[in-house]
Amino acid sequence: MQQQPSVNPTTEDLSLDYRALVAASRRLDPAKAARKVKVALLSDAATQRFVPVLRTLFHRQGVEAEIYEAPFDGLELEIYNPASGLYQFKPDFVVVLNSVQALRANFLKRPGDSISFVEETVARMAKIWDVIQSHLTATLIQSNFVLPYERFFGNFDHKTPESFYAAVGAINSKMTEASRSRGSVLVNDVESVASWLGRRFWFEERFWDSAKYFCSLECLPYVGKNIVDVAMASLGRVIKCIVLDLDNTLWGGVIGDDGIDGIQLSAHGDGEAFYRFQLYLRELRRRGVLLAVCSKNEKANALLPFEKHPEMVLKLEDIAMFVANWNDKADNIRQIREVLNIGIDSMVFLDDNPFERNLVRELVPGITVPELPEDPADYVRAVSELNLFETTTFSAEDSKRTEMYRAEAQRREEQASFGSVDDFLQSLEMRMTVARFDSFHLPRISQLMQRSNQFNVTTRRLSEVECKSLMEDQRWLPLYAKLADRLSDHGLISVVTLEAREDSLAIRDWLMSCRVLVRGVEQFMMNRTVEHAKKLGLPRVTAEFIPTAKNGMVKDFFQQFGFAKVEEDGSGHSRWVLETDAYQPARTFIQPVVEATEVEGLTVS
Repeated sequence: MQQQPSVNPTTEDLSLDYRALVAASRRLDPAKAARKVKVALLSDAATQRFVPVLRTLFHRQGVEAEIYEAPFDGLELEIYNPASGLYQFKPDFVVVLNSVQALRANFLKRPGDSISFVEETVARMAKIWDVIQSHLTATLIQSNFVLPYERFFGNFDHKTPESFYAAVGAINSKMTEASRSRGSVLVNDVESVASWLGRRFWFEERFWDSAKYFCSLECLPYVGKNIVDVAMASLGRVIKCIVLDLDNTLWGGVIGDDGIDGIQLSAHGDGEAFYRFQLYLRELRRRGVLLAVCSKNEKANALLPFEKHPEMVLKLEDIAMFVANWNDKADNIRQIREVLNIGIDSMVFLDDNPFERNLVRELVPGITVPELPEDPADYVRAVSELNLFETTTFSAEDSKRTEMYRAEAQRREEQASFGSVDDFLQSLEMRMTVARFDSFHLPRISQLMQRSNQFNVTTRRLSEVECKSLMEDQRWLPLYAKLADRLSDHGLISVVTLEAREDSLAIRDWLMSCRVLVRGVEQFMMNRTVEHAKKLGLPRVTAEFIPTAKNGMVKDFFQQFGFAKVEEDGSGHSRWVLETDAYQPARTFIQPVVEATEVEGLTVS
């Protein structure tokens, strides 16, 4: 009998036991789920044993998953039939799980050469995506293929395109390339999962032959976790900030005791583990994850390595917020959260000290606190294994996020020197671009819609394909706003979608990055919204507020602009109306740059 995969366990991995997950699936409590999603599962492998695992893993994230299980190997039958169960189900996510075992059978029976087989396979997959998305607005999660264990040419498999191994690699590469032009097609990298666990443990050929299992049952939970990670990122659950200890976390030793020359930090030899960890963190910073420091230290000592150590990878400009004192780390983390204005559940705390980790877990509920191994050489592996930084988008704003937050700190310092808020705002020389959704900005628009929680009146989570649909629909006026001032460019910071109805302009979405609160952005956008209603000859603007656990700050958002509340149910869901003739334009110090928001040609339904 095969051994189970030998993986260095983490807190989360210890719970990825197939039998325990199946047993837990029988005891799931829907009342403990904060939201519900519909997931369609299509595969050329049997999925009956996978469904309970997937439901349990979603439930652990506070999500009740209703799962539609398509017939075995019935992918084409489902997608090409407009009346199929898939389309009747109307899923939020479509998971396509392709097995390399089924691919192998087709490869070995191919009529032509390997290169043609690769091209035809990828074209078929892309066609399936496009057909699904012509019927649904769901996010599609497509698996790649696990590399096979057969090597018909030995190591020469890598050099000849005629080998099955090379063909699978080429399909994975070309499939990923094809997905890049389709924003709502996300990749479930099962090849990475299988390689990490070990392909010796992945394949159970006797169970493939008898029951068409996708992989060994012991590996199945890791596939499920990968899918759930992608889905949760698509739903807006992302890590935005890593809070870092310093001594024995970013360098070896204690800076206050050992001094600048005594700490361990080097590209080679002693201290290389810390150097490598800093390289890893810097790359995460470059892709948009904020780095913050939370250290029990004299601040002058804590700053020394950043300012003077020749091998220090991270610099002060990489750190969005630097807190070094002798206060409780839980209090300091709450201060960091308040200044950065992000949710506790979007923060990770990394500290080598078990006492500090346990303290923060107890006193800061919701923050992620991974166990770090005793050996710093394993820091990168331990953090990477948890897949904490899953994302579904990447935009230009992401790479500039730290600079934006540092510029915000400079604004706060400057504000203190002005006699009034108005004087300060006027001094910023703010400029705003407002325009209809366009293809270039769709990734960032979708990202903002997925991630914005606090300043979001309805919290609709629209995928990129749904945003594209609004962009192309002439009944809608979907707008984005970009803000810049003399200190920095904030990038795309607000989304407002408007639907032209017979007698009103309906605000369907209104959200904004909390980084630009109290700048006048919402006043600027409301002025434009009412202007559009008047241009369309619509006598009123309507809106609604849908409460969530995080958007209480905008409960009375519409009231401040003169809207009248016309309805409210027991949950706090309210509806509002504004007569356009009664609206008094709000004061703002923002100057328009581009107003590509013409309403001519907009269809009133």
